[in-house]
Parts: sequence; structure tokens; C-alpha cells
Amino acid sequence: MTRLPTWIAAAKRDVMALYLAARDPRVPWYAKAVAAVVAAYALSPIDLIPDFIPVLGYLDDLLLVAGGVWLVLRLIPPDVMAELRTVAAQRLAARPASWLGAAIVVAAWIVLAAAFGWWVARA
Repeated sequence: MTRLPTWIAAAKRDVMALYLAARDPRVPWYAKAVAAVVAAYALSPIDLIPDFIPVLGYLDDLLLVAGGVWLVLRLIPPDVMAELRTVAAQRLAARPASWLGAAIVVAAWIVLAAAFGWWVARA
């Protein structure tokens, strides 16, 4: 069970490193393009397999997004990625978790969802 928290910490660090890589001039344009496509697919409501199909609907998201992140990590030069991982780890360690900030974001999404539901119900 100790492997899961280690894996989650590494995933957080790599996501932050990819965020930093998108702004780094040493990262090739094609790595940035693949990262943009992966992010667009992850955030898009359109999926290859719709999410309402049990198991397969979420499995395609998991595999495609994880595979895309893996590909982007491989497209970034190793020395640049190592440096970005170090910077990302430092930023994550220095940034305190804000439960208040998270609560505000979640509350905003709930209010927006309720407003949208109200609007749909009236239409």
C-alpha cells in the first residue's frame, strides 16, 4: 500500500512539470502540441467511448490520457524534464494546500450546475 501514495506524489509532480514544460522555450513545439491535444481530450465532453457505458466509458479516458501524458514525457528532452521535475517538486513542497480555496471552487461549480439545472428545467 505504500506504493500508491508514492505514485500519486510522482503523478502530481509530473503534472506540474508538464505545466512548466508548456512554458519552457527548450521544449519542442511538437511536445507542446501533443500536450495540448491530450489536455483538450481530457477536458472535452466528447469521448471515443461515451462515459455512460459501464467500465469502458472511463477506461478509454484513463488509457488515452495516461498514454498521452506518457508520450509527452518521452518527447521532452531528459535533461529538461529532470530540471522541470526538480522545480515542480520544489513548488509543490512550498505551496500549502488551501482547503478554503478548494471549497470556494467546489461551491462555485455547484452554484453553476444548479443555475444550469434551473435554466434547463424552466426551458
